[in-house]
Amino acid sequence: MSPSADTDHSERGYIIPIGGAEEKLNNPAILDRFVEVCGGGSARIAIIPTASKLEDTGSRYETLFRKLGIPHAQVLPFITREDCQSDQYLDVIEAADGVFMTGGNQLRLSTTLGGTPVAQLIRRRNAAGMHVAGTSAGAAFMPEHMIAGGSEGSTPRPDMVTLAPGLGLTNNFIIDQHFRQRDRLGRLLTALAYNPFAVGIGLDEDTAAFIKPGDSLEVVGSGGITIVDPRDLEYSSMDKARRGQPVSLIGVKLHILISGGRFDIAARQAFAS
Repeated sequence: MSPSADTDHSERGYIIPIGGAEEKLNNPAILDRFVEVCGGGSARIAIIPTASKLEDTGSRYETLFRKLGIPHAQVLPFITREDCQSDQYLDVIEAADGVFMTGGNQLRLSTTLGGTPVAQLIRRRNAAGMHVAGTSAGAAFMPEHMIAGGSEGSTPRPDMVTLAPGLGLTNNFIIDQHFRQRDRLGRLLTALAYNPFAVGIGLDEDTAAFIKPGDSLEVVGSGGITIVDPRDLEYSSMDKARRGQPVSLIGVKLHILISGGRFDIAARQAFAS
């Protein structure tokens, strides 16, 4: 899947992947910024808790957004693919200023929402200006190429990552979450070795990338974002490596950005805060 085409008279909405464990009570900078870009107190936010196995995940975020001044926050309980055809739920997304996807297991998102009217509508609405945020699993699900799972470690190996189709809001990035906390550099590098046209975004916990229309991003939160740019990749041994063997990558560029830092995808340039 590739992103929906921009509509004639609108600007694409933000894409906001969050690394998980975002601050919810004391100085919730990421959620405050999401509320701000959605329009503040008048915003309508649709919450999709599909990734989570916990029954109260959606209601907890609904309560949280209301505490942040959003009275029009509504949970959409997509449990089955049949739910994703509900006109009632589709109407909520049609009227929403923002969609928020919770954490859990990204395969629950892809296997439940993938290819359904809900996924198609989110893509169209994002192209028309609706903002889409996702934390943890919700972040991983956003791009065309989704990291579905993998193992820890800093050295890439052919069997270190499992890739699956994602929501397809962008094909310029591959996103990984809980990045520093779970030692996931190796699996992001492996994913990029398979797809060296994309830029890797490794999100620490309580850290988000606010990706603007045109695919420039700004960092918000208390941690860092690791940007892995393989555009100038000179050599990869991925085609020769066997299962479990390390992979050599030469010419990969890496940036570490903290709050206020920016990255321009078109120019492939990073800027400090």
